[in-house]
Amino acid sequence: MVRIIPMASSIRPSLSSFRFSGGVSTSRFGLSLSPLRLPPHLHFSHLTSITFLWFESFKAFENCGNQGRDASGRKCGTPSTATAQETALEWVKKDKRRMLHVVYRVGDLDRTIKFYTECLGMKLLRKRDIPEERYTNQGFKLRSRSQDSHFVIELTYNYGGDKYDIGTAFGHFGIAVEDVAKAVELIKAKGGKVTREPGPVKGGSTVIAFIEDPDGYKFELIERGPTPEPLRQVMLRVGDLDRSITFYEKAFGMELLCTRDNPEYKYTIAMMGYGPEDKNAVLELTYNYGVTEYDKGNGYAQIAIGTDDVYKTAEGIKLFGGKIMREPGPLPGINTKITACLDPDGWKTVFVDNIDFLKELE
Repeated sequence: MVRIIPMASSIRPSLSSFRFSGGVSTSRFGLSLSPLRLPPHLHFSHLTSITFLWFESFKAFENCGNQGRDASGRKCGTPSTATAQETALEWVKKDKRRMLHVVYRVGDLDRTIKFYTECLGMKLLRKRDIPEERYTNQGFKLRSRSQDSHFVIELTYNYGGDKYDIGTAFGHFGIAVEDVAKAVELIKAKGGKVTREPGPVKGGSTVIAFIEDPDGYKFELIERGPTPEPLRQVMLRVGDLDRSITFYEKAFGMELLCTRDNPEYKYTIAMMGYGPEDKNAVLELTYNYGVTEYDKGNGYAQIAIGTDDVYKTAEGIKLFGGKIMREPGPLPGINTKITACLDPDGWKTVFVDNIDFLKELE
């Protein structure tokens, strides 16, 4: 039996207002920094590096004693972590974020294109070959959806890489179809592999089926009526569900849509996303009772998420315990600004500047 646990509304911390004088400016998350004043004979070009002192307010700065610490015991110039986190949370809630695409590696592009277009009804959006980096990208969408507003699949073929290990951590992709039985019949007729026949989900009434693509990636077919986002979900396994929920809420600004606990089969899932599950692609995090570590393999790569500011995004991720794998900045050649990070379980996510992403599509 599945228990659905309703969630309370997300925390919305309030921010203190700060007032400054004397030319002090604020950083991306409201921390103040003092302007650097140089002697008249010294120009910025003469300096190799410049260090700015960060502090919360003039009062904290002025109250520094001989020991270099303020009244709270912090070193002068050290911002409050709690204040920075509150400011970051407020900005994340206002940022225009959505899931753009999921990326994974395949061993034979022609074979995969044939399967996705004939069996899953997808359409090839674009193909980009990067010979100097020895890989090719393919973008796929379901039906007639446009990539500038819908979640899509991006396949990567690395020259010479014909087989990948999917591991035990990656779960599956979810696709909404209007008739699961008919979809399975078509897949079988095209030579596709069905790993679970159509039928009600365990503990529920929704009709589902499971299939595998030629590289072994699993797809859950979910019977639903017409939906604005047919590519429904990406399922990943995590070792500590509460830790993951907190991280995705605060660092990524996702909403916890619901949790479903299934004690009979010893697992709990959490649906995370940027809008209602019936209208948006979501991230399904699965915790299997007692399992804290998984093998990630080398097939699944990452999810890409749009943001208005990759620099602020990276700062927020650092504040909430994420690991930045690529500092924010433009990609060589195309100038699209991105930043890449790892969550507490090591799952990679790339944040892409919204405006740059649309320019790239054009």
